Amino acid sequence: MGRAKKAILAYSGGVDTSVCIPYLKEEWGVEEVITLAADLGQGEELGPIKQKALDSGASISLVADVTKEFIEDYAFPAIQANALYENRYPLSTALARPLIAKKLVEAAEEYGADAVAHGCTGKGNDQVRFDVAIAGLNPDIKVLTPAREWGMSREETIAYGEKFGIPSPVKKSSPFSIDRNLLGRSVEAGPLEDP
Repeated sequence: MGRAKKAILAYSGGVDTSVCIPYLKEEWGVEEVITLAADLGQGEELGPIKQKALDSGASISLVADVTKEFIEDYAFPAIQANALYENRYPLSTALARPLIAKKLVEAAEEYGADAVAHGCTGKGNDQVRFDVAIAGLNPDIKVLTPAREWGMSREETIAYGEKFGIPSPVKKSSPFSIDRNLLGRSVEAGPLEDP
């Protein structure tokens, strides 16, 4: 696979996306990684996430305030349509992915990046949501998927990050990954994935 010179990485501040920064540079030869965190009204200060990206090796750390656009163009229409998965679960995470993909492509075009990257693993549908949305918006931009391809266990991912001074908020006692926005919260990993 032809790698990239400059990539815009969808960044959450979690283990996988933090480890993606040195991994893209060290293992795949990406010269510059710029991160983009989306403020979707999740109710947390993104300043520390921005600093964590820089500390993890990003050259630039962007925060896009997309709360208004998310409310008007995604959340309100979903509520009006009573959009629920299996008539029970709000599509809070799923609805956010196309907007994040849009902002990744816009940042790639603005900063002259030849690729965008995300930290989705091979489990679940987020990887597809990002890949398809990005390809639809700009088919010339490469999509890099290190967490899907690196084949590391959770413990190996944490250990890889520690080699680069990246602290992990994920511990065996609390292995969960939490995704929040103003529409809802989703929790995955640990005993939820492997009961």
